[in-house]
Amino acid sequence: MRRPKGGAAEDDMDITPMIDITFLLLIFFLVTSTPDQESAVVLPEALHGDAVSQLESTIFTIGESGLDSAPVYAADGKLASAALPEKEEARDAAIRQAVADGLAENKPNVIIKADRGVAYRHVAAVISSISKVQGVSLHLAVLDTD
Repeated sequence: MRRPKGGAAEDDMDITPMIDITFLLLIFFLVTSTPDQESAVVLPEALHGDAVSQLESTIFTIGESGLDSAPVYAADGKLASAALPEKEEARDAAIRQAVADGLAENKPNVIIKADRGVAYRHVAAVISSISKVQGVSLHLAVLDTD
């Protein structure tokens, strides 16, 4: 007596639809996820530094970018809503206005947080804009290494 061989075809399961769904889910999550735009900058390290209260400070963040420009934010971090204009004249005016507003709110300190890889000329441009406002103390943020 022989058994019929018809059962072998029914035992095989086609996993192609499961693979398709897996790839569709992967694509969905890649497309809907947002890159971390508000990530903190990587500060340079220093042996000695004095702490400054952030509550009494106006903070500017300079992000790393290309050779010709670096994005400047009037906030602690790379917030898209706090991005300053690209053009030098408009950026200069926005920086001076933010510093003046900080002075009006009793914030005499200005902290610049520049990414470790930012060219100094971009930091110098922000320092130049800040120095046009009288009565502020300028500080560069660094990581203290013990």
